[in-house]
Amino acid sequence: MTTSASSSPVPQDGLAPPQRTWAILAIAMAITMAVLDGAIANVALPAIARDLHATPASSIWVVNAYQLATTVSLLAFASLGDIFGYRRIYQMGLVVFTLVSVLCALSDSLVTLTMARIVQGFGAAGIMSVNTALVRIIYPKRYLGRGMAINSLVVALSSAAGPTVAAAILSVASWQWLFAVNLPIGLLALVLGYRSLPDNPHQATHGFDMQSAWLNAITFGFLIFAINGFGHEANRWLITAMLVIAIGVGYFFVKRQLTLQSPLLPVDLLRIPTFALSVGTSICSFCAQMLGMVSLPFYLQETLGRSATETGLLLTPWPLAIVVIAPLAGRLVEKKYAPGALGGVGLGLLALGLLLLGMLPNAPGDGDIIWRMALCGIGFGFFQSPNNYALLSSAPPQRSGGASGMLGTARLVGQTMGASLVALMFGLFPLHGTRMSLILGAAFAVVAAGVSFMRLASGDHAAATGSKA
Repeated sequence: MTTSASSSPVPQDGLAPPQRTWAILAIAMAITMAVLDGAIANVALPAIARDLHATPASSIWVVNAYQLATTVSLLAFASLGDIFGYRRIYQMGLVVFTLVSVLCALSDSLVTLTMARIVQGFGAAGIMSVNTALVRIIYPKRYLGRGMAINSLVVALSSAAGPTVAAAILSVASWQWLFAVNLPIGLLALVLGYRSLPDNPHQATHGFDMQSAWLNAITFGFLIFAINGFGHEANRWLITAMLVIAIGVGYFFVKRQLTLQSPLLPVDLLRIPTFALSVGTSICSFCAQMLGMVSLPFYLQETLGRSATETGLLLTPWPLAIVVIAPLAGRLVEKKYAPGALGGVGLGLLALGLLLLGMLPNAPGDGDIIWRMALCGIGFGFFQSPNNYALLSSAPPQRSGGASGMLGTARLVGQTMGASLVALMFGLFPLHGTRMSLILGAAFAVVAAGVSFMRLASGDHAAATGSKA
């Protein structure tokens, strides 16, 4: 093992306690901030627009700018992690994210806030692009399942709890505090990460492909714009033009990746059946989750007349169930149960929960809502950590950065699709937008379950681990 004054030892097979505990805590704190900041701004948009004298339509860029910057740069930062070290990219992303959070809080116009959110999104991408790659080298192979469970739990909870956290902060403080609270948390995570995170045990020898980075940004940027425009019923010609650009540039992007030994877009990893199917499962499942989590607050508040606080409490059983189930799912993976089977069963439960929420009676009691929410959380908890484990462990160790970046990209694309489809459902079915969103979410969960079960036929995981299922 090698040591230096500025880095922790390079692990042979994970870190030993208590360094492992401090390392995973540092990652959890950073990823919580990065994921939460993608969700909490939605709740504050009316206050931000009013305070900065902006229109509601233009204020949406506070959310879109962050989401777009994160999505288009995830794979680039993942590649840089393979080259320069996951620890360095994590620290760089955390420093940028934390400092720019202060600029967001101090912004006095929509333009300055939007620009700050773009830079903050790049910082978030630095964190999210390498977080699972770091987990892979923090935990010994025999405990990787529980490490992925903790990481998946943090991501799922942060995604689901965003509106509740935002409502809680806004009930006692102004919108600026949504960003200002990141400063002390980010500084603490930075100190913990500096003292505990390890360097890469495998260092890449290839250089960074700037041309691929630009092609990646253009492809995913126009794709995200097209998806958002479709959901908000933008001009059809404009949506078509953006899709044509995304597909055209994407063709040359993929063609270039096929010629590279270590491509920015991991097309080489997508040739591995387990990896490709895990990516597909992730996109469909996060789309299903967002169709539920974005549409349900409208139903609870506008149809049932619940307050914002009551809405937050009624949504809580979903993430709370994930807290209970995700560690169990991680232990089952360690006991050699196939991720394809665990994910398929879990997503089947998620589909059932969403469908039952869509079939709620006209005047449901709190209990009717709570147990259905919990069922969704149980299903999602059984899916996420086994899926992430299968995706990451199917990639070679030296390509952990690319696998981690692809995992984050799949999640963000799925969430973008889900949120846009909610907007489309509310436009097509003004009186039944939530119900139709939940039914569509159930359909996506069924597709995700089918894709997850297909991993059993690939035999990759079973051959590698001697899976029981």
